[in-house]
Amino acid sequence: MDPLWQTVAILTTGLVVVVGGILALRLHAFLALLFGSLAVAALTPARTVEWNAVLKEAVTCRSIESLSDSGPPGSRLWKVTAADSRKPDTVKADTRYLIIPGGFALNQPVRSLGRLITLPVGQQTEKAFRLARLQPAEDRAGDPVVEIPVGSLLIEPHRLSAAQKAAGQSFASRVAAGFGSTAGSIGILIAMASIIGKCLLDSGAADRIVRTSLQLFGERMAPAAFVWTGFLLGIPVFFDTVFYLLVPLGKAMHVRTGRNYLLYVLTIVCGATMAHSLVPPTPGPLIAAEQLGVDLGLMMLGGCLVGSITAASGFAFASFLNRRCTLPLRETADCSLADLEQLSQRRDEELPSFPMAVLPILLPVLFIGGVTIIDSLQLPLPAAVLQTLKVLGDKNIAITLAAALSMLTLIRTRHISRQQLTDAVSQSLTSGGGIILITSAGGAFGQVLQETGIAHLITSLPVGSPVIMISTAWLITLAVRVAQGSATVAMVTAGGVLAGIATSGQITFHPLYLALAIGCGSKPATWMNDSGFWVITKMSGMTEAEGLKYVSTMNSVMGLAGLIVTIIGALAFPLTSL
Repeated sequence: MDPLWQTVAILTTGLVVVVGGILALRLHAFLALLFGSLAVAALTPARTVEWNAVLKEAVTCRSIESLSDSGPPGSRLWKVTAADSRKPDTVKADTRYLIIPGGFALNQPVRSLGRLITLPVGQQTEKAFRLARLQPAEDRAGDPVVEIPVGSLLIEPHRLSAAQKAAGQSFASRVAAGFGSTAGSIGILIAMASIIGKCLLDSGAADRIVRTSLQLFGERMAPAAFVWTGFLLGIPVFFDTVFYLLVPLGKAMHVRTGRNYLLYVLTIVCGATMAHSLVPPTPGPLIAAEQLGVDLGLMMLGGCLVGSITAASGFAFASFLNRRCTLPLRETADCSLADLEQLSQRRDEELPSFPMAVLPILLPVLFIGGVTIIDSLQLPLPAAVLQTLKVLGDKNIAITLAAALSMLTLIRTRHISRQQLTDAVSQSLTSGGGIILITSAGGAFGQVLQETGIAHLITSLPVGSPVIMISTAWLITLAVRVAQGSATVAMVTAGGVLAGIATSGQITFHPLYLALAIGCGSKPATWMNDSGFWVITKMSGMTEAEGLKYVSTMNSVMGLAGLIVTIIGALAFPLTSL
């Protein structure tokens, strides 16, 4: 079977199992995602898994040219230009690399052409350039090597062995590895965020923030405040963390006003998710800018401008949905509706002060964002200070400290006993544990979808008008996003595909617009293979069908609005002089 159709068939099977299991068979989301992951992993050939693992670790060579024409091929000097700008230090001196010619080929085994031995030739003007000596592969010592094909992959031997080992695992082991990897990435965050949310609600901190916000902005401006707060917090902090921190405020706002819960949830989402894909230093836009040769400051300005417009379109669409649809505030394991109602009726003097209430939210933002700013500006701080700040700025440490602070706020405000605090934390962790299971299963599903190789089947692009090029960048990102779930992976993949064209001088507009199109293309069609989908639905109380109806639709509207704005910008202001 043709590799493309084989991959499409596997993806379709996974989609039917997950969506059909949840919507038609009414399976628990964890089971549907687990069954879908097992089905996709079982159908994916081992050779495809091996290629995918190789591509994760290898460096693609944009150009390889011989610097000497005389002598046997094994003694020639070569100049190598690596295309992987997101990994500038991957080609290292005094290191042996295996050369895999031809790039990605699902129907071909992974074979080495020879060994590239990098030479320590002193400082290079560009990190990606290295002088190297080629030797035939040990198993083909008698075959003279005439040239290294452009587009070849360089990979260290031990990494190739690891890729082959991964391909030899059973499909169930690969699913378990994807599950564990996701749980390791988000498990502590979700657990601590659940504690923060519970303590913000029980202590009255969330209600204090809501009351103060209503006094300052009024009820009519509250949704707009959620949009821009989410956008600003989403620049230095990951989307999941922003949503964890703000969703208790949305719940408290609904209890106080008695309406607009759907609007509050969607406005929290639309601001934070657009910053996540358009404004560095979040990884997706940061890497896309590096790959396409876009100045980081220009990317930040363009991302803020386009992100503001797309977030505004999301706000308008959320308001439209809110007028026609109603999302009820449902009970969760950590807090019942009766508890929320009782909490909202406390007198002002029973609530913590505004600074104390807002500190558990601001603390992780300050720590995480502060480290990002320090790294970006390369401030000359003492080593001990820098190391301390990096420890505090670790996302797991920062949010754990915020959880401890929120528990302290609960103790001081409510004067509860240690047993009552233990009970409150247990309730929050019960709720968080379910979210971790579902989100990790979603991560496993996304991981095995990546192993099908769909992201690497797109190898050539037409060079045409700005409309065609920008639309193509958007569609490639969208296709990868739908296939494997991660917006960041989709952006990195699309940026890698477009890097050669962006820096070739063949386009008639600034590559900034390609980077912005990639960011906007990572938004539409959010569904069950995206961990963010499960975070939103489970923490807000949405059903899966409601998540597809509301969140996925709004994200698609914002992504399409971003595409239109980017095309207009490229046509009206090509910025070719920059």
